[in-house]
Amino acid sequence: MSHLIVLFNLKAGKNRADYENWARTNDLPSVNSLKSVDSCKILRSTGLMGSAVSAPFQYIEVIEINSNDGLFVDFDGPIMQKITEQFNEFADSPIFIMAAALV
Repeated sequence: MSHLIVLFNLKAGKNRADYENWARTNDLPSVNSLKSVDSCKILRSTGLMGSAVSAPFQYIEVIEINSNDGLFVDFDGPIMQKITEQFNEFADSPIFIMAAALV
């Protein structure tokens, strides 16, 4: 199984409540409906373990993928094109990491 991990902060001036509402009502249902995706979760970081320092990223999105090729096909569709455009209005320079489970 593969994973797509997205690390990002909100753009300056973007409201956390607005983003989180959009994520719950648009992003998560859309991504979780894709045939190539087994599950998608969005996590809000709360800090670094054992430290008072803020985490370098406000949000972590973890997508479990059952087909890498299928994911690219799914993301080329009109629904995900719209979701991607909307995501890019909120996210400031997101980092997309492809990862594979060790076991």
